[in-house]
Amino acid sequence: MPDSIDYHALARDIKEWGKELGFQDVGITDLDLSQHQASLQKWLDNEYHGEMEYMQRHVDLRLHPELLHPGSVRAICVRMDYLPKGALFAKVLKNPQLGYVSRYALGRDYHKLMRKRLKKLGDRIKAAFADTDFRPFVDSAPVMERPLAEKAGLGWTGKHSLLLDSKDGSWFFLGELFINLPLPVDEKQPEQCGKCTACMTICPTQAIVEPYVVDARRCISYLTIELQGPIPEEFRRPMGNRIYGCDDCQLICPWNRYATPTDEGDFAPRHQLHAPELLTLFGWDEATFLQQTEGSPIRRIGHQRWLRNIAVALGNAPYSEDIVTALQSRQHEVSDMVSEHIAWALAEQAAKKIDSQRPSQQIKRLVRVIEKGLPRDA
Repeated sequence: MPDSIDYHALARDIKEWGKELGFQDVGITDLDLSQHQASLQKWLDNEYHGEMEYMQRHVDLRLHPELLHPGSVRAICVRMDYLPKGALFAKVLKNPQLGYVSRYALGRDYHKLMRKRLKKLGDRIKAAFADTDFRPFVDSAPVMERPLAEKAGLGWTGKHSLLLDSKDGSWFFLGELFINLPLPVDEKQPEQCGKCTACMTICPTQAIVEPYVVDARRCISYLTIELQGPIPEEFRRPMGNRIYGCDDCQLICPWNRYATPTDEGDFAPRHQLHAPELLTLFGWDEATFLQQTEGSPIRRIGHQRWLRNIAVALGNAPYSEDIVTALQSRQHEVSDMVSEHIAWALAEQAAKKIDSQRPSQQIKRLVRVIEKGLPRDA
């Protein structure tokens, strides 16, 4: 690179260009992640990655990101907010007849959108300096996004292992542009969780096994998205009506009081996924599922796992003849794995039917009070 380049001025320009492209924040860091080697290896040794075998592959690339694009010396890290307006968190989570979809998945898949904009940012830099070489990343390679973004000053790591920003909480996506320019790096934000453990306490399955460490095998997001096979029974009731992902640890976080809803049109909720009736979703055949989830991250789990997740939610719903009929109608037309979850849901519904036919404790107490005031032969 020519010595005449004013890298400080260029860094300021890059941040401005990034915001013009729709990124809410832009930071720059070097690629040294050696300090994360021990914690990553311990996490893998504990098998907290579950079935995510890809986490074990290319550990060297994760710890030495410069190998992913030789010649790179910096990562330009970006943040894009996704919190939708009118997120309806409480309305959906409190209604067991509805299915809860993690708010990040309500709109279009963010991968292509962010990658295209990072490419535009790289092209703009290259237009100014022809010798620029870059490569954009958005979940497209073994990149440790959160540690890089933390070093770039986009936030600090919360005890739920997500990145937190003091101005906007954690409702945002991350992306990176690896580049060969020795740009000045930004400073990290100070850790500001303090003694708060709200995220650890609220987790329905107690997946945050210690501060900053998540056992994916217990996490509802992992169970509903990454897990290929059956969901362990111990986690089915805690799942409630969460059918794709879980936002509980973000919802409880005090820093998310400051989150700003996004104006990004592509992240606006799709009506059919925003507050959907579980029975309606369970009725989708595969063609309908593919049509309704076109361009959505949900599509990647496939129709069978979609039905698996909804079957669990239906089992957790209050007793309903309509639910029982719907479950029975699909039991013999799905995979063995899904059929097993339907059988579990039917058993849960049957137990609730029995409970619903028993007098409530309040009624029992009322009967006892009445009986005490009546003659024995009454």
